[in-house]
Amino acid sequence: MFIASCLMIPYPIVPERYYNLFHLNPPAWSLFWEYVANIVYALVLVKLRNKALWILTVIAALAICYEAHKSGNLGVGWSGENITGGGIRVFYSFLIGMLVYRSNWIIKNSLGFLSVGVLLIIAFLIPYSDKTNWIADPLIVLFYFPFLVALGSGARLRPVLAKLCRFSGEISYPLYMVHYPFIWIFMSYVEKTKPSMNLMTLIMLAGAVLLIGLAYFTMIFLDIPIRKYLKNRMAKSV
Repeated sequence: MFIASCLMIPYPIVPERYYNLFHLNPPAWSLFWEYVANIVYALVLVKLRNKALWILTVIAALAICYEAHKSGNLGVGWSGENITGGGIRVFYSFLIGMLVYRSNWIIKNSLGFLSVGVLLIIAFLIPYSDKTNWIADPLIVLFYFPFLVALGSGARLRPVLAKLCRFSGEISYPLYMVHYPFIWIFMSYVEKTKPSMNLMTLIMLAGAVLLIGLAYFTMIFLDIPIRKYLKNRMAKSV
């Protein structure tokens, strides 16, 4: 499992953790698909004209609808049991992102960071339902998220929020990569001790703050120095 994780090779063999593609670091599943998408982009997609991209995007949209109908939702791609769903998800998302960029779909508006943030949160607050999510999920992915990207590209950022946005962007990936083991610890604790809702709320609030601190430490002392070192090595080798 360790070697497979280091080499970004999916290895779903632990049934107790729902056959995560990367048991030692489950969030790496999305990074794996990002690698695949970037390789395909470098070898194929970068050479295609917009007309061909449109055709592929329509095919990808149909695949998204099929996957949502088959699985009941689009929360797929992270497990050996639904690995193909990850490919379908990145297939559409990457292609529509390319079209938004190439076509310069920027919606000029006077909305700021907070307003666009609220619009994004609305998508996360839609209640889950086995009966409706196979419809709601593709609608959000196919239309609402690309709309938010175009809207956010044309929004205005107040200088007072610039530092907050920069910090949020920088901390997002380290936080994503370190948080998952603590979710399993918390879930095991809840299953064993059955704590009250008030106690769980305190634990979740404190945990969020501590995880941000851990992510910041990881970013400052690991992520940034390693990326800086590799960047310098690559610059010297050119």
